[in-house]
Order: sequence, then C-alpha cells, then structure tokens
Amino acid sequence: MKLGDLKIGIRLGLLGAFFFVALAVVATGGWRALDSSTAQSAQALQRSLALSHAIDTARGAQVEFKIQVQEWKNILIRGNDPAQLDRYTKAFVKAGEGTRAALKKLDGQLGALKLGTPLVDDAIKTQTELGARYLEALKQYDSANPASANVVDNLVKGMDREPTRKIDDIVVYIGKESSRLMQQMEEESRAAHAQAILVMGVTLAVTLVVGCVTVLWLIKSITVPLHAAVGVAQTVAGGDLRSEVRVDSKDEIGELLGALKTMQSNLSGIVGKVRAGTETIHGATVEIAAGNLDLSGRTEQQASSLEETAAAMVELTTTVQQNNANANEASKLADVASRVAARGGDAVEQMVQTMGSINESSRKIVDIIGVIDGIAFQTNILALNAAVEAARAGEQGRGFAVVASEVRNLAHRSASAAKEIKELIGDSVSRVEAGSRLAGQAGETMGEVVSSVQRVTAIIGEISVASGEQRDGIEQISIAISQMDSVTQQNAALVEEAAAAADALTQQAASLSEAVSIFKLQEQGQGPAVRLAPTRRPLLPA
Repeated sequence: MKLGDLKIGIRLGLLGAFFFVALAVVATGGWRALDSSTAQSAQALQRSLALSHAIDTARGAQVEFKIQVQEWKNILIRGNDPAQLDRYTKAFVKAGEGTRAALKKLDGQLGALKLGTPLVDDAIKTQTELGARYLEALKQYDSANPASANVVDNLVKGMDREPTRKIDDIVVYIGKESSRLMQQMEEESRAAHAQAILVMGVTLAVTLVVGCVTVLWLIKSITVPLHAAVGVAQTVAGGDLRSEVRVDSKDEIGELLGALKTMQSNLSGIVGKVRAGTETIHGATVEIAAGNLDLSGRTEQQASSLEETAAAMVELTTTVQQNNANANEASKLADVASRVAARGGDAVEQMVQTMGSINESSRKIVDIIGVIDGIAFQTNILALNAAVEAARAGEQGRGFAVVASEVRNLAHRSASAAKEIKELIGDSVSRVEAGSRLAGQAGETMGEVVSSVQRVTAIIGEISVASGEQRDGIEQISIAISQMDSVTQQNAALVEEAAAAADALTQQAASLSEAVSIFKLQEQGQGPAVRLAPTRRPLLPA
C-alpha cells in the first residue's frame, strides 16, 4: 500500500505520533545530558571536597610538626624540672606520632585521588628519623646542668628545617594538583556540556528537517489532489464534459475524484440524450407545423364549399317560394324547376363530397394529434430519466434537475393540449358524420324534387304538398349547413390551437437545446452547439 492511499486522518495521526516520538527523543536526550552533567557535577564536588580534606590534613601535619618542634623547645627550656621534662617529652613524642599519622592519612587521601607522590613517604621517613635523633640527643640532656640545654640544642640544630620544607612542599604540591584537577574538571564539564548541546542540537535539527519534509509531503498529498478536484468541478461548472479525471489515490480525495468522474460521465450521457430528444422534438414539431398548414388549406376549401352550398340554398329557397306562390303557373315553370332541381342535386352531391373530405381531414388531424401525444409521452419519459439522473448527481445536478422538470411540465402540457384537441376533433368528426347523413337526406329530398318536377304536368294537384315537403327539406338543409358552418369554425379554432401548441413546443425545444448547449461533449470538439430555430406557425384566415 502506498502512503498516498492512507486516509487523511491516519496520515495526520502518524504526523502527530512522529512529533510526539521526536519530542520524546529530544526530551530523553536532554534528560540524559542533564543527568550526565549532574553526575559530573557531583563527582567534581566530591573530588573538590576530597582535595579540601587533603589540604586540611597536610596543614594539620604542618601544625603537628610545628607543635612537635615547640615541644622540643619546651623540653630544653623547662626540662630542669623532671616532671616538666617528662611531660614535654611525652608531648614531643605524641606530636611526632600525630605528624606521622597525619602524613599517613594524607598519603591515603592522595592515593584515593590518584595523586600519590613520594613526597609524603619521604616526609614520613624524614620526620621519623628526626624524632629518633631528637630522642637520641635528649639522652645527653642533664636537667641539673643549665648549660646542657644548649649542648643538646646544638646537637639537633637545623634538623627541623628539612622536614618542615618537605611538609611545605607537600602542601604546595596538593595546592597545585588541586588547581589542576579543578581546571580539568571544569574543562570536562564544559566539554560534556558542549557535547550535550551538540547532541541535542543535532537531534533537534534532524527532527525538524524530517518533520518539515513530512509536513510538506502531507500538505502536497492533500492540496494537489484537492486542486485537481476543484479544477474538475470548475470545468464541469463551465459546461466542459470532455476533461479526463485521473484517480491516483484511495483516500477521501481519491473517492471525491472518483465521484466527480462518475458524475461527469453520467452528466455527459444525460446531456447527450437530452440533445437527441430536443432534436427529435424539433423534427416532430416541424412535421406538425406542416400538417397544420395542410389542414389550414383544407379548412379554406371547406369554407368555400359551404359558401357555394349556402348560395345554392338561397336560390333553392327562392325557387320554392316562387313555386308555392305561382302554383297556377307550375306547368310553365316545370322546366325551370327541373333545371333548378338538377342544380340542387349537383350542389348536394358536391356538399356530400365536401363533407367526406372534411371527415377525411378530421381523421388525419386525429392521427397527427396521436403523433403529438406520443411525442409528449416520450418527452415525459426522457425528462423523468433526466430528473432521476440529476437526483443521482446530487448537488451538482440541481440545475439540470430544474431543466428536466421544465421539460417534463412542457411534456405534460403538450399531452394535455393534444388530448383536448383530440377530443375536439372527435366531436368535429361526429358532427361531420351527422352532416354527411343530413347531406344524404338532402340528396334523397332533391331526388324526390326531381321526380315531382317530372310528374308536375300529371300531378299538378300535388304541387302544394310537394312544395311543403320541399320547404321542410330546405329547412333541414339550412340547419345542416348551419351545423357544418359551426363545425368549420370549430375546425379553424382547433387548427389555430394546434398551430399555437406546435409553435410553443418548438420554442420550448429551442429553449431546451439552448440550455444544454453550454455543455461540451467528447464527440463535439470545440465547435459551438447547434441551436434549433423555432418554427413559425402559418397564418390562418379570419
């Protein structure tokens, strides 16, 4: 496992553990240096005390020897008294023993300090010989002879100088060695202190360097992938879905980059589907517009046919009125009535054909509305899929979810409009069929009129009855023509609504295409997105 695959929390924890360990190492080194310095100071103090004791012992030996010399003088001065002679002689011997004891003690102290010197042994030997010679000379002392003191003193005169000098040399030697040892201990202490500072400095420097390198590595391992993630998010926010997202780690940032990669891939697929859907919708609206244009022409033809039929019915009404008013002249006008009836038959036949054409056009409109309804249903399905994909995208797909919701609302509106038009066209078809039946009835009536005109010469007495029947038929035809005119007006209104719906659907498709045109897909390169121009609906006659 690479270090970059570790979780950020684990990396931060390792960094904290490293600093704790480094702190422990530095603290341990400082403690050891302090302990060593303390041990050296204690050792120096002990040696200093031992040197001080040695100097005191040497000075004590000096004092004892001087006491011994003084006791010798007391013997010579006060030895005329046997009691005093014995007293000072014992004091002399005791002082000599004290001097030798002090020197032996000093020899042991110097040996412990590794400062042993033959000066001490030489001083002990000299002092021992001095004592013996003093006691040997004392044997010639005569307490009864006052001049005996001078004689004995002359025998040992100057003998105390050599032991005094040797003991003094010992004191000087100890003083010099003490100074040397103190200077040596000071130098060792400084060296130990410098070494401790060096060790702690090196340890601290190594810790700081390793810590800085670790911190820089940790910062880089976090900030570099974060900058990459921010760059991907900014690229997607700018509409460019062509960038390649690389995932080189398995930590939280690697998971974030993986999620961004998945989001970009899904968003690219959704945008591609939406673009394809908008192009399909645009093509369908163009076809609907063309169908509306054709339906507009047929509606105009239907209106013209109704005008002709109305004119014919006006003429027929005038003829019937004249026939009813001029019954006595029926025979004269029979030929005229026959021709009028023939024209009426032609007009009714033309009206029947026109109604058939209207019925066929209405059925085509129903088929076109079915196509619109199917397109609206497909658009609703596409918008629903887009909304689902936007919901999976989360926060990054919120804007696209709004667009998908608008497309879905448009699809619902298109479906509702198509359903309403279909219902209206169905009603129109029913009324056209009723008009066709009425036209058939009119054709039968006109047949009866023709038969009546042919028989007018023979059955002139039935003219009034035939005229009444003609009047009734004309009233029915008038009602049928009125109904057909109403149906034609409704067809015109439906054509206007269908054209408006097709225009609105085209505009919405263009808006949707423009909304998704900001996205750049892999197959598009750098070229601009294709914009769909709205199709203008044809102008219908008033």
